[in-house]
Amino acid sequence: MNGPSFLPMRKTFRRAKYEQLEDLIETLPWVATIDKFQHWIYENHDHSLAERKGKWDSIFNQFSDTVTDWSGLQQNKDYLWQKQLHLYEVPFYYIEYGMAQLGAIAVWRNFKKDKQSGCRKYQDALKLGNTTTIPEIYKGGWNQV
Repeated sequence: MNGPSFLPMRKTFRRAKYEQLEDLIETLPWVATIDKFQHWIYENHDHSLAERKGKWDSIFNQFSDTVTDWSGLQQNKDYLWQKQLHLYEVPFYYIEYGMAQLGAIAVWRNFKKDKQSGCRKYQDALKLGNTTTIPEIYKGGWNQV
């Protein structure tokens, strides 16, 4: 199994892991941005267009990188939030993606630290099913080794 014929498979696997990590690094700040903006919109339903643009810009800047040059693209930036259909179709659901990604990282970390304990804790969490809340599951220690 360690022969040269498996070398391309290892490289592909390593590349896939890095791509997954890159996607996660891009996704989590966007999830936080959308979630915070969405909360503001619902808490301030009588806001003006100017207030919405200002708040979006403030929140977007809080979670975005500092290297992207938006010069000449302010109008695009002002309405970037509209690409996230969850705001319209399933309000307050998008945060679930971030929570799922963070949970997956915790499971992976536990498995890397102690395979047997990591698997057991994950299975214990799964056994709870829909009988408890996410915070209760975390309190149960499944994400700690």
